[in-house]
Amino acid sequence: QVQLVESGGGLVRVGGSLRLSCVASGRTFGTYAMGWFRQAPGKEREFVAVASWDGGTKYYANSVKGRFTISRDNAEHTVYLQMSSLKSEDTAVYYCAAGPVLMSGSYNAATDYPSWGQGTQVTVSS
Repeated sequence: QVQLVESGGGLVRVGGSLRLSCVASGRTFGTYAMGWFRQAPGKEREFVAVASWDGGTKYYANSVKGRFTISRDNAEHTVYLQMSSLKSEDTAVYYCAAGPVLMSGSYNAATDYPSWGQGTQVTVSS
């Protein structure tokens, strides 16, 4: 199992930027894919982005493609989500997740990830 702690959430204006961080502990971090999900009030948790174990393969939800960038630093056991051109509909609790995901298979379902952080709130105001 991997323990995950997110940070970096907050209040930002429409069009602004924010960077989320997720620090992981556990020996398997370097072998796991790392994903970001989000959940808005009254909605299902949805996939945002994922990076393979080495950061070489990345996928994004269509709703954030071109605006968000996922990256990871395995030496620092940290994964980042750089969010730009933020919209009000990006408002949600953002969760970091880790799992032995095969990038050639399913990677965007919450059930693909056994380890989760506690979440960090992102609020985009107009």
